[in-house]
Amino acid sequence: MTSASHSGPNPAPDPDAGFRPHRVVVLALDGLLPFELGIPHRIFGRPKDALGRHLYEVVTCSVRPPGPVETDADFAIHVAHGPEALADADTVIIPASYELGPVHAEGVLTEELAAALARLRPGTRLASICTGVYVLAAAGLLDGRPATTHWADAARLQRLFPKVRVDPDVLFIDDGDVLTSAGVAAGIDLCLHMVRRDHGAAVANDVARRTVVPPHRDGGQAQYIERPVPDPQQASTTTARAWALGRLHEPIQLRDMAAQESMSVRTFTRRFREETGVSPGQWLTQQRVERARHLLETTDRSVDQVARDAGFGTAQSMRQHLQAALGVTPTAYRRTFRTARDTAGRQNVSTPRATRPASASAAAFSKSSTG
Repeated sequence: MTSASHSGPNPAPDPDAGFRPHRVVVLALDGLLPFELGIPHRIFGRPKDALGRHLYEVVTCSVRPPGPVETDADFAIHVAHGPEALADADTVIIPASYELGPVHAEGVLTEELAAALARLRPGTRLASICTGVYVLAAAGLLDGRPATTHWADAARLQRLFPKVRVDPDVLFIDDGDVLTSAGVAAGIDLCLHMVRRDHGAAVANDVARRTVVPPHRDGGQAQYIERPVPDPQQASTTTARAWALGRLHEPIQLRDMAAQESMSVRTFTRRFREETGVSPGQWLTQQRVERARHLLETTDRSVDQVARDAGFGTAQSMRQHLQAALGVTPTAYRRTFRTARDTAGRQNVSTPRATRPASASAAAFSKSSTG
């Protein structure tokens, strides 16, 4: 007795089998700012894997059944999803709103907002843009944790929620599973940071280029607080920064940077901090960390060579700086984030929690990145 055999061709493997994009749900509240509502859709709607599949699925929902949500402009938006969308979210982003009612006035959630947040699964990553932080604070999710908001609202946030460690100077804070950003355009910095954390600098930089924004902004909010208009005859430090970026692999002395602008070291350091929000030394470290990340992702150079090319000198020095900034070693970073050249054909399920840096290190990174 012979066994029957299938003579037809073997079916081709399905490249999408087991693939699921990371689900980002944006919670639209009455009084929202349309600009900030659009940031997550623009940033997370861009990244794709080597097979052309979107790495994120972005959904907007309301705390009510589908319908109109008022904005701070002269138009409303129609939201197609109700609060049930929150139950399937991997990340929830809460943009700013000017009509938070008792959340902003008294620090307590409304019944419908509390009911909506109760749908969240344990482990969901949460993020706020500007005054969206009040929702997280009112829910008790920021007690004992660092957080930020628009510089003009930081003092009020601290008074209303004394258990929150409010930092008014930074553009964003990454505390692991909860992230907060300053106002308006700082939401772009935050969303790009999450893409960078999830999929590496190369993917985030590509999104930034397509969005026509810098992949990483220097300084914090201090540079945007109103001050007396500087003398237009005062020199800038732009030339020195461009000079330094062209030779990050070399030893760079503060006096050499000051010489590019024909300034004293003292004057240069003051002007540099005024313009960037950080010291020259902090800025150089930031740029070298970014250079190292790029080289680890896009080249096969040894860790020692990357350390030299990024200007850290030794692998041990680079390891210490990457550990402080990212919470991982150079080898672990390279293993996690490779370019499409190295990952072509590999299924890429977005699971940022698996690559999340430790909370303390993540918070340190956001602070060191923003001054």
